Amino acid sequence: MLDELASQTARLRSEFLSMSSSDLLKHFRERETPAFFLGFEASDFHASRQRDLFPEETERLIESAWLITNKHRWPLLGFGEKEFGNPLNWHRDPLSGRTWPLDYHADVPLWHNDGSDIRVLWELNRLGHLITLGRAYALTKNEEFSEEFFAQLESWREQNPVGRGANWSCAMEVALRAMNLLGAFELFLRAPQMNEVELADLLRMFDQHGAHIRRNLEYSHIATSNHYLADVTGLLWLGILLPELAAAREWREFGLQQLLAEMDKQLLADGADYEASTGYHRLKLELWLYSFVLCHINAIDIEQRYWDKLHGMIEYVRAYLRPDGRAPLLGDSDSGQVFPLVHRAGDDHEYVLALGATIFHEPHFKIEDAGPSEELLWTLGAQGLTDYEALPAGEPVSSQAFPDAGTYILRQDDLYLLFNASGSGVNGRGSHGHNDALSIEVSACGSAFVVDPGAYVYTADLRERQRFRSTAYHSTVEVDEVEQNTTDERAPFVIGDEAHPQVISWQSDSEADVVIAEHAGYQRLPQPVTHRRTVQLDKQKRFWRVEDTLSGEGTHDLAFRFHFGPGLEISVRPDGTIDVCDKMTFARLLIKANGPSAEPVLESRFSSRDYGAKEQSVSVCWTINAALPFAAQFVLIPIRADEDGSARLRLGRLTDLGNANHVG
Repeated sequence: MLDELASQTARLRSEFLSMSSSDLLKHFRERETPAFFLGFEASDFHASRQRDLFPEETERLIESAWLITNKHRWPLLGFGEKEFGNPLNWHRDPLSGRTWPLDYHADVPLWHNDGSDIRVLWELNRLGHLITLGRAYALTKNEEFSEEFFAQLESWREQNPVGRGANWSCAMEVALRAMNLLGAFELFLRAPQMNEVELADLLRMFDQHGAHIRRNLEYSHIATSNHYLADVTGLLWLGILLPELAAAREWREFGLQQLLAEMDKQLLADGADYEASTGYHRLKLELWLYSFVLCHINAIDIEQRYWDKLHGMIEYVRAYLRPDGRAPLLGDSDSGQVFPLVHRAGDDHEYVLALGATIFHEPHFKIEDAGPSEELLWTLGAQGLTDYEALPAGEPVSSQAFPDAGTYILRQDDLYLLFNASGSGVNGRGSHGHNDALSIEVSACGSAFVVDPGAYVYTADLRERQRFRSTAYHSTVEVDEVEQNTTDERAPFVIGDEAHPQVISWQSDSEADVVIAEHAGYQRLPQPVTHRRTVQLDKQKRFWRVEDTLSGEGTHDLAFRFHFGPGLEISVRPDGTIDVCDKMTFARLLIKANGPSAEPVLESRFSSRDYGAKEQSVSVCWTINAALPFAAQFVLIPIRADEDGSARLRLGRLTDLGNANHVG
C-alpha cells in the first residue's frame, strides 16, 4: 500500500488534471488567490523595508543562507549551529549519530535512552531552515540559494518515501513540515529552477503530507494537546493554499472546524494554555495566530469570540513576560516554533506582541522602545508596519491574576514576581507540567534572580528529564524528599495529579499585592502535610515577603529552596543573609530567612532557557527536621547599584512567627 501511495501523482481537481504541465505551472505563478502572508509578495519594497528596518538581521540572514548552501550548517534548537553533512542524511540524529530505520512509520521506536533524541531528528526534518533560505533568496535573487532549495528537496523526497521512517511517525511533525514547505514554495515559486517536473513533485509531496495527516490524526476522546492542534492546522493550511488539490476543500473545512473546537477545549477562560506550560502556550499561540491571519487574508470568517480568545492569549504573554522581555519557562518547553521566520530561543516570546498589537490595534501590547519584529513585516506586510508604527506605546504592566491558569504576577515598576499555583495540566492528566506548585520567579532592577530551571531535554537523558521537572529543582518547599506529584523516570511524559494547588486569597491595590495558596501534594504521606504559601509585595518599600506554613502532624524533613539564574554571584553573609549579585549591572537581591534554624547551603544546579542547552546555576536550601506545624519566612529585598544596601535591608524587617514553630 505504501509503495502504491508513493507512486501516485498529486490528486488534482478535474479542471487542473486536464491542464498541460506548462499551463499548470503558469497557473500557479499567475494566480491571485489564494493569498499567502503579505510580506511574501515578491516586491522590491518589502526587500527594501527588511534592509532598512533590520540591517544587522538582514546581514545575518544572508550569512545563514550561505552557511546552509555551502556547508549544510544551520541552528538546531538550543544546541547552536550544526553541520549536517554532505550528502544530508535525513534519518540521522546529528548529535548522537543514531540513524532511525526506514520501517513502517507506526513501528518505529521513538526513544532509546542512549543519548539519541527523536525531538532533534524531528526538528531537522521540519525543514524550517528552508524558510531562511527562501527569505534570503527573496532579498538577493541569488540562484545558488534556489538551487540549494531544490537539491535539498529532492534529497528529502528520495530518502523519505511516504509512510516510512521516523519522519512520518508523528502527524504533528508532518503538519509542521508541510506548513514550512508551503512558505518555501511561495518564496521559490518564480525561481528559474521551478519547472514542470519540480512543480509536479512538490504537489505530490503536499498531497502525500495532507493525506498522511488525515489518516493519522493524534486525537483522543480523553484529551487532546498541541499535537492534534498542529495536525488540524496543517490540514487547514494545505486546504487554503492548495485549492487545486482534490482533497483541499475537505481539509480546509475540517481543519478550521477542529482548530476552533480545540480553542474551546485547550484554552482556559483567562487565556492560558491548559497544558501548564508557557513554552507550549507560545507554540499554540503561533498556531492560532498565523492561522487566523491566513484565514482573514483569504476572506474566511472566524467568529469574534475566537478572536477574543486569541486576544486573551496575547494578554497572558504580555503579563508573564519579565521586565527584560524574556519569558519564564514554566513546565515543559521544547523550543518549538510554528513557521520559524526567525530562529527564536525557547524563552523569547516578545516578538508575538508586535503581531498582536497590530492585529488588534492594541497599544497595550506595544512595549515602549520595542520596534517591530521581522515576523510582523513578513506576515502583515507594509500595512502591518504602518499600523504598528502608528500605535502609541502602552502603559507599564501592572500586577495581574490568571486564576484559571494559577498564575499570579506581583509587580511594580522594575519589580516582578511570578507566583505559580498551576496544576499538572490537561485537566489533571499532565504530560508537560512540572512539580512546581507554589514556586516563584523573581526579577528586579533589570536582572532575573530567581528563575524556573526550564526543561532542558526530553528522552535524550531520562535522568536529567526527571531532575529538571522535580520539586527539588524549583523554588518551593520539599517535604521528606517526596515529589509534589508522582513521577517516574521511565515515564517522561506522565505526571500525577496529587497537588491540586488552590488559591485562598488574592488582593492587589496601590499599596501591596498579597496571594495565599496551598497544595495537597504531601497529603499522601503516612503523616499528611499541607503546604501553604503567602507572598506579599510591599509596593512602597519595594520588597517581597514569602511565608511558608507546613501543617499536619509528626516530624518531617523540610527543604526550603530558591533556584537562581545562571551567571549570578551568590554568597552567604555571616548573619545568614543570602546575597545574590548580578556582576553586569551590580544589582542585588538579598534574602533574609526566619524560622529554619539550619544554615543555608548553596547547591549546584543547572538552568535551561532553550531545548538542549543548560548553564550552571545555584540554588540555596535551608533543610530542617521539624515537628509540625512549622512556619518559615523569607524577605526578598532588591537593591539597585546606586542604593544603600544596609538601609534597604533594614526596611524589610522579618515579622514574629509567634508560636507557629515547634522545632524538634
